[in-house]
Amino acid sequence: VTYVNGFYSKTPQKLAKYSWFGNVRLYSFRVPEDAVLVRWLLTAMRGSGFHCGDQDIAVHIRAGAPPVINPILTVFPNSTTVSLAYNLTLNVQSGQAINVTLFNVTNPAPGDWFLAAHLPKDDGKIEQQGLPSCSYLFQPQMYVRRAADMPILQANIPLSQTVTAPLKQAQLKVFVPEFASELNVFIHTCSVKDAPSSRCGLSVTLGSTSLGTNSSVTVNCSATVPCAASVANPPWDTWVRVTVEISQPNATASFSISANYTVGCKPSSVSSDFNTSVPLGVFSLRSSSSNTSTNPGNVSTALATRANVSDGTCVQNPSVFREEQDVLSIRFAVANGNVSVASEVPTMLALDLDTAADSGGALTVQLDLNTSSVIGAFGSIRACLTPSAPVLQLNISQSCDAAFAKGYSLRLTSNETKALLRIPFPEVALWYLSLQTVCNSSSDCRNTSAVVSMSASVSACVDDCGPYGECRLLRTNSYLYAACVCKAGWLGWSCSDGSAALSFSRQLSAALLLTLSNLLFIPPICVALYRGYHVEAAVYFFTMFFSTFYHACDQPGVTVMCIMDYDTLQFCDFLGSVVAVWVTIVCMARLQEPFKYVFFMAGTLFIAMAMQLDRRGLWNLLGPVLFALVIMVTAWVYRSIKRHHCYPPTWKRWVFFLLPGILSALIGVCVYVFAQTDSNYYYTHSIWHIMVATSVVFLLPPREKHVPPWGWPHKLCGYKMCRNQKEELYTVT
Repeated sequence: VTYVNGFYSKTPQKLAKYSWFGNVRLYSFRVPEDAVLVRWLLTAMRGSGFHCGDQDIAVHIRAGAPPVINPILTVFPNSTTVSLAYNLTLNVQSGQAINVTLFNVTNPAPGDWFLAAHLPKDDGKIEQQGLPSCSYLFQPQMYVRRAADMPILQANIPLSQTVTAPLKQAQLKVFVPEFASELNVFIHTCSVKDAPSSRCGLSVTLGSTSLGTNSSVTVNCSATVPCAASVANPPWDTWVRVTVEISQPNATASFSISANYTVGCKPSSVSSDFNTSVPLGVFSLRSSSSNTSTNPGNVSTALATRANVSDGTCVQNPSVFREEQDVLSIRFAVANGNVSVASEVPTMLALDLDTAADSGGALTVQLDLNTSSVIGAFGSIRACLTPSAPVLQLNISQSCDAAFAKGYSLRLTSNETKALLRIPFPEVALWYLSLQTVCNSSSDCRNTSAVVSMSASVSACVDDCGPYGECRLLRTNSYLYAACVCKAGWLGWSCSDGSAALSFSRQLSAALLLTLSNLLFIPPICVALYRGYHVEAAVYFFTMFFSTFYHACDQPGVTVMCIMDYDTLQFCDFLGSVVAVWVTIVCMARLQEPFKYVFFMAGTLFIAMAMQLDRRGLWNLLGPVLFALVIMVTAWVYRSIKRHHCYPPTWKRWVFFLLPGILSALIGVCVYVFAQTDSNYYYTHSIWHIMVATSVVFLLPPREKHVPPWGWPHKLCGYKMCRNQKEELYTVT
């Protein structure tokens, strides 16, 4: 056998603390057919930060679909079945800048493999962009060793092979066609050089490694030869890996191996007439939310399919209609939404999710029993949902698991007429839903049937994230997937875990604090108007108005009020906050009016541009503040030199106005930068509003001597206002 290799790499990404699946950095790799070894090189690096301690990085790995994870131990919604992905932890120690971990998978399953990495649970600390913090980068790389000419086992044709050290194993593959119910592999003869024939020491493994349960089956053939390895319900229309390994070190074994499969049951062949095979009138255009409950007409149509049961067929296979409605939105339907489920033969429905674009959402299957359609000694209806191959022997004690895949069971009875199953991130495969009526143990099972309404779909999120979440579409390279971001303290895969949910009174308190604390800007507005600073007062009013309604719109839960688009409110709030600081400091410089208003306008325009680029950047606030302070200090120094006296000249101005204003501003900045967390945001941010508004009252300079109170003359149309309106008349002769 000739082996070739390949090396694949992904770009390093900055990791985030986990609070929802959007914090995860997702990577996808394509493992080729006939790969015998995959070696992942997992590199975790410390990007920046001072005095960073030990840091754990969680990595989750899954084949066929993105990993389903639960690092913060939330409760999954009802009727949701999950299998958590394989995970490992990388540790970057305090004195270490990089951690490199090798992770090997032998005989990996071909197809898409997904890796997800994240930091531990988010502690709720709100970190300001631009401030030093400990950051970590993660980069996965994949090395693949592949057999270019792997031997093929033909059905019922023995093949001679030899296993030698140091490989100690032989890799083969066999193709399993559609409708196969059993796969058998036989070791006919075995001989080990310089050892008795009874001590062959071989083991046979069927299947590939996918890090999931039941991904392969191993049989020890060291005791008896001939030896057989068998699996029921093998995956259809695919290659199955066969690995023969010798347990004895430094030994050479020769053996003869063969394989066969059993085709137990095939559905009836469909007609060549398209209108007969798929009646177009059956699949009328309707929305996914349309009512598919049974009605007498639909029941009659479903019961008519029972005529096929008596013609010798061993399985009913109704046509399934697949409708792609949008990104991660697929609906499956059968004729009239109903299927007849008999006791003699099972009913099999194929749900095509065989492309990677279908695995980023949630698969939902709902069954509804029509009790009025029950015929005979009805006990229950058993249903199995499995990927790659159906389970067609639906006895009560029979497991729904296929050969190498986990199955999911549903059950309908006369008392429990509805069954619901939801699977987040379903595996890329052709899924099969098989149903069969199970009779009462003491009754005759002939001619027993019932009609079931079947609804299956793929949606972006489970239950559309419920009332306390928002379903968001995410992307890694060209792969699209979706996840729920929760609000008001709700947690979980569909925001259904209310163990830490905020009560209505807490939500109302947060909304009132964050909005009403902006009313503290009324005193600065009045002071500015009284001292004749009308432009500054207009800026403070703008800030108060948009900060109030932005926080009213930004609330989690039900206490929300948005007077316009959220993005517009956020932009105006951030812009008003920075411009208010800018005009206050420039006003303190006491510049002459032309220069003062030029700085007002130019600064506002540059701040608006910076906010459009990055609203949460540290320099969006720090840059204007520093530049305004330079202007103010320069103006004060110039006045001090010119007057030969410290400016501002009076100690009362420093003690009773400037120092309290600076202290209020520093307290507000410290609370805003260092104290805010998700849990205390509503009152720490309210303190920020109060401190900033208070500092403006103290820091605004006093009224100019020639400006009257409120900035207006006593007479509305006195000479001062109207002198420029006087017209000079000249007589031309």
